Amino acid sequence: MQIALRTAQITLALGVAAWFLPTASAADFPSAEISNGQIKAKVYLPDASNGFYRSTRFDWSGVIGSLEYKGHQFYGDWFQKIDAAVYDFNYDGTGVVSAPFTAMVGPGEEFNTAGKALGFDEANPGGTFVKIGVGVLRKPDDSKFDHSKTYEIVDGGKWTVKKTRDSVEFTQELSDPATGYGYLYKKTVRLMPGKPEMVLEHSLKNTGTKPIDSTVYDHNFWTLDNLAPGPGLVIRFPFQLQTTHPPKSDFAEIRGNEFVYTKALADKDRVTSTFRGYRDTTADYDIRVENQKVGAGVRIRGNRPLANVVLWSIRTVMAIEPYIAMKIEPGDEFTWKLTYDYYTFRPKTEMDRTDN
Repeated sequence: MQIALRTAQITLALGVAAWFLPTASAADFPSAEISNGQIKAKVYLPDASNGFYRSTRFDWSGVIGSLEYKGHQFYGDWFQKIDAAVYDFNYDGTGVVSAPFTAMVGPGEEFNTAGKALGFDEANPGGTFVKIGVGVLRKPDDSKFDHSKTYEIVDGGKWTVKKTRDSVEFTQELSDPATGYGYLYKKTVRLMPGKPEMVLEHSLKNTGTKPIDSTVYDHNFWTLDNLAPGPGLVIRFPFQLQTTHPPKSDFAEIRGNEFVYTKALADKDRVTSTFRGYRDTTADYDIRVENQKVGAGVRIRGNRPLANVVLWSIRTVMAIEPYIAMKIEPGDEFTWKLTYDYYTFRPKTEMDRTDN
């Protein structure tokens, strides 16, 4: 199956009071179901009119709405409602309420240029700048860049989608002569034959006249079996963790190379941190996330060195966010790959965890 979509001159409906829970009408969102016999996943497709994600923070490709392995659901909605009047996220009687730009699921990727977007600082009010994986955006005024804000999409580029039984390939072609930026971006979500492994393959070719200097990170919205982050949830790294932003000691702590939750998050609890200690080697992009109560986890590996690692979590989701950096001269191409190995093991009892 191959789908081509041109998204241009799009203005997001900021006046809409609320977008309701995606799962309430999940069948209405364009998607592809893929499987390799062990993993089954739903991948949402980019669509400016009807897509699951239509805002301007996250990459529109490879949005994984669900991934099931051995009866465990690893990704899903962490919010109950989407409301354009909310900044980032909030709470009401229904639960967690997300702003449109934050309402991402699955690994969820975002490109940043010094915390901004390509050409933002150079653009005058009314001019354009580029967000990779999204499109050409309009700079409304002199205010500073805010990734947690919805910008007008002037040109979403040309998206092409190719689907097989166990993969979905996305291609976005985009050019903005006004800024000199242009690229050919390819991303493939692939379930590997015969094993519970998902690979995200990426390439970004600079087709413009200016260098592309950016980072990209995977937000990794972990919602395993809809369990709140709490005791039993452990994130393990191949290096000793250092941080200038330690977590709230009431809820989590750093133990050598592990980040361990000690109390379940509830109500408006939030745990965040930023990690250091990694070296300039791909060996340190090797992160394990496990819930020892239910006996399921994922190993996340990248073939580029880490440039940053951030953690964010609330009662419905835990997000470990590893970054990589790229600098691509005009005419050059940058490639990277992320490997997700899903696994299960015997759940640990409270006595097991105490003994360890």
